[in-house]
Amino acid sequence: MQTHLTEAAAIAKLLATKLNLEQAGELLGLMHDFGKYSQKFQNYIRRVNNIGFNFDQDDEDSFKGGDHSTAGAQWVYRKLRKFGAAQGIGELFGQMLGLCIASHHGEGLIDCLDGEGNQKWIERFNKTDELTHLVECERNADEVVQQKAYELAGENLIRSLLKAVKPILSDPTSNDKIKEFYLGCLTRFLFSCLIDADRINSSDFEREAQKEVRRLAEKPDWQSAIDKLEAKLAGFENRPAEEIKPIDEIRRKISDDCLKRASDSQGIYTLTVPTGGGKTLASLRYALHHAQKHNLDRIIYIIPYTSIIDQNAEEVRKIYCLDLKEDDNGEFHSCRECSECEKWVLEHHSNLEPEKQSWQDKLLSENWDKPIVFTTMVQFLDAWFGGGTRGARHIHPMTNAVLIFDEIQTLPVKCVHLFCNVLNWLTAFGKSTAVLCTATQPLLGESGLQNFPEGKRESIAARGLLKQPAHAEIMGTDEQREELYKKLSRVEIRFNEKSGGWNVDEAGAFLLEQFQTTPSCLFIVNTKKWAQELYQYCQRQNMPSESLFHLSTNQCAAHRKAIFDTIKARLKNKEPVICISTQLIEAGVDISMACVIRALSGLDSIAQAAGRCNRHGEKKGKGLVWVLNLQEQDFTRILPDIQAGKTHAERVFRDFAGQDILQPEAMKRYFEYYFYQRSDEMLYSVKNSETGSLLDWLSDNKNNPGGNININNRRTGKIQLLMQSFKSAGRAFQAIDAPTHAVIVPYGEGAELIAKLCGEWDPKEMYDAKKKAQRYSVNVFPNVWDKLQKENALYETIEGSGIYYLNERYYNDEFGLSLDETSEMTFYDL
Repeated sequence: MQTHLTEAAAIAKLLATKLNLEQAGELLGLMHDFGKYSQKFQNYIRRVNNIGFNFDQDDEDSFKGGDHSTAGAQWVYRKLRKFGAAQGIGELFGQMLGLCIASHHGEGLIDCLDGEGNQKWIERFNKTDELTHLVECERNADEVVQQKAYELAGENLIRSLLKAVKPILSDPTSNDKIKEFYLGCLTRFLFSCLIDADRINSSDFEREAQKEVRRLAEKPDWQSAIDKLEAKLAGFENRPAEEIKPIDEIRRKISDDCLKRASDSQGIYTLTVPTGGGKTLASLRYALHHAQKHNLDRIIYIIPYTSIIDQNAEEVRKIYCLDLKEDDNGEFHSCRECSECEKWVLEHHSNLEPEKQSWQDKLLSENWDKPIVFTTMVQFLDAWFGGGTRGARHIHPMTNAVLIFDEIQTLPVKCVHLFCNVLNWLTAFGKSTAVLCTATQPLLGESGLQNFPEGKRESIAARGLLKQPAHAEIMGTDEQREELYKKLSRVEIRFNEKSGGWNVDEAGAFLLEQFQTTPSCLFIVNTKKWAQELYQYCQRQNMPSESLFHLSTNQCAAHRKAIFDTIKARLKNKEPVICISTQLIEAGVDISMACVIRALSGLDSIAQAAGRCNRHGEKKGKGLVWVLNLQEQDFTRILPDIQAGKTHAERVFRDFAGQDILQPEAMKRYFEYYFYQRSDEMLYSVKNSETGSLLDWLSDNKNNPGGNININNRRTGKIQLLMQSFKSAGRAFQAIDAPTHAVIVPYGEGAELIAKLCGEWDPKEMYDAKKKAQRYSVNVFPNVWDKLQKENALYETIEGSGIYYLNERYYNDEFGLSLDETSEMTFYDL
C-alpha cells in the first residue's frame, strides 16, 4: 500500500507541476487510496487474491471492499478547511481536493449539487466513520504516509492553490458564472493528474518494461524536431523547376508567415487558409517553434473525424521515421514501428475503450505521453464534459501545450460556449496556446458578433466566447486574406437547383454526364444511404468496376486508406476514377479530382468539397464544382446541423447570385445567419431540465434550488464554493447526438488482431494489439448496434472487456460493415 501511494503521489506531483500545483498533486496521490488501510478492505484484498483468508459464506460483506475513496477525501477536507476560515479559502481548497479523491473510482467528478438542490459533496464528506473507517485507517496507515500527508496539508499548499485561484476570481473580463466555470476547470485539471498518476503507476506495475521508456519528466527535444521539419521543407524547394507549381510558392509563403508568428506570446489564434494551402505542415511549423520558445510539453492536433487522423499523423510520422517504406505506387510511408515513429507521434482516435472500464482497460488506455498527439474533437469534448474517468486523464496534457484545432467549423453548435470557456481557461490559466485552423472560420470570438443587434451580442458574449489577442489571425488583415483567397482560388461553384430536388437516377445520370467530359469525378453526399444507392446506380450502368469506388465510415480506416491509395495511383497514371463518398473525404484528405459534385449542405462543407477539386492547380483555368439539391428527408430532428447548413447555404447562394460563393464575405454572411439563428442552442440545453443548461450545471448552477449558497457567501465576504453538477452533466453530455460504439472488423490484419485480443491476457501484447486495432475498427450508431446484436454478429474479445469484434460474414470489400450477410447493403443509419 505504501509503495503505491508514494509512487502515485510522486507521479501526480510531477504532472501537477505544470501549473505550479505540485504539492496539491502529491497530496492527492498520497491520500487517494487512504481508505484501503481499513481492515474491511484488507480482508477483501486477501479474499480476492486467495491469501489465507477464512470467511463466513453467509457474510456478504466479506465479498466487498467497502468505500475506500471517502476516507482520504474527509481527511484532506478536514485538514484544509481550518485555513482562512473566515473567508472560506481552506474550505474551497478542501472541497476541490476532496472531490478529486472521492471521485477517482466512480463516474467522474461527483455532483456538488443534485437536481433537487441537495449538497451531495458535503453529504459525502460527512459520511459516518462506520462507513468510511477513517479513524481505523489513521491508526493502521504507514507512518511515512501519514507524516508526509501532515507535512503537505499546510500553509504552503494553501498559498500555491491561492496563486492559481486568485487570478480567476479577480479576472475583470469574466462574470461570476464564468469564474465558477473556470474553478471547475482547475478542479478537473487536478482530478486528471490524480487519475493519470493512479493509472500510470498501476500500468507500470503490470508492465515493468514501460517504466524504462516513459519520459514523464523529460521535455521533448524540440530543436531536433524542428531541424527535421525544416530539412523536409527545404527538400520541397530544391525540386527541379519543372516539378514546382505556382501553388507551391503560395504554400511556402503561408508556411513562412506561420514561422514568423511562432514567436508571438501565448493565446488563442486563428489560421484561416483556403483548402489546399498546406495547413498541416504550416501549423506544425508554427507549433514546433512556438513550443520551443515557450518551453511547452506537447503539441496536440484535434481533428474532426477519425477518418483523417491516420492521414495527418502519417504526414508527420514521415518527417521523423527512420525506415520509410515504398509501396507499389512509388509513395513512401512511415514504418510506424521504429524508435522515432514511436517516440514522436501518438494517434488516439478510437472509442475502443469502453465507458465502464475494467482494471485491464484502465491499464491499457492511452495517456497521451508523446510530444505530438493526434486525437478527435469528440475525444477533446468528452475529456472535459463526459462522464467517467476514461477521458479525464487527457485533461492535464492539454495544459502547457500547443492545441491545433483542424477544421474548427465542425464544432457542434450546442458545444460552442462550453468549448470557448474551456479554451479561454486553457490559454489564460493553463499555460497553453490554441490555433483554430480552417478555410471557413466560424464566429467564435466576440469580434465576430459586430453585426448582431446590441442586446443579442451582449447576451451571447456573457455566456463565454473566445478571448483573443489583437492580431489573432496568423494570416494577417482582412485584405491580406482576401488576396490569399484570390491566389488560391482554383474552382468555380455552380448551384444546379432542381424543383423538388434530384432523385438518385437523375443525380446518377448527371454524374455520368460529367464523367464523359472529365477523367475523374467525386460525388459527396450527406448520408450513407445515398452513397450506397448512387454507387449501385453506377454499377447498373455497367461502369467498369476498377474505375468505381465507394467510401463511407462503414469501412475501417485501414480499408479506406487502401481505397485512397488505389484512387491516388489511378489519378497519377491518368486512369479514370468515379468516387462516391460521404463527407468523410472533405476534411484534409489529400486528393485532387477534375470535377466535384456536392449534395447541398452547409457552405463550409461545400468549401471543403471544393478543396478536393483541382487541389494542386493541375488544371489550366478553374475546376468545376456542382452543388445539387438532392431529394432527402428533412434532417431537422435527427441531423439539425446538416439541415441548418443547407437552409443557410441556400440563402447565401441567393444573396450572392452570380458571384463567387466561396469569397470571404459570403462565408462571413453564412456564419452570421448560422450562428445568429442558433445562438440559443450554444448553451447545450438539457431535455426536461428545470435547472438550466449544461453551461449552468458546470458553472454557478443559478437555476438550481441550492445555487443560492454562493449568493449568501458573497454577502458575507466568503469565497465562492463549487456548486457544479459534474456527474449529472457527464451523464447528459454527448459530443454527438447518437454516440457510437466501436467494433473491430476482420479486414486485413484486423483478423489477426482480433485473435490476439481474444487470447491469454498479457499486458504488452494486449496494449500493442489494441493500439493497432484502432485502424481496424468501425464506429456504429446505437440502432445498428442493436440490430447486429440481435443477429448475433458481435462477439466480446474477453468476457467483461467491453471490446467487441464483428462476425466476418457482416463485412465485405465493397461497402464495409453490413447488416446483411450478403454484399447487398441495408443502411439503417445515416
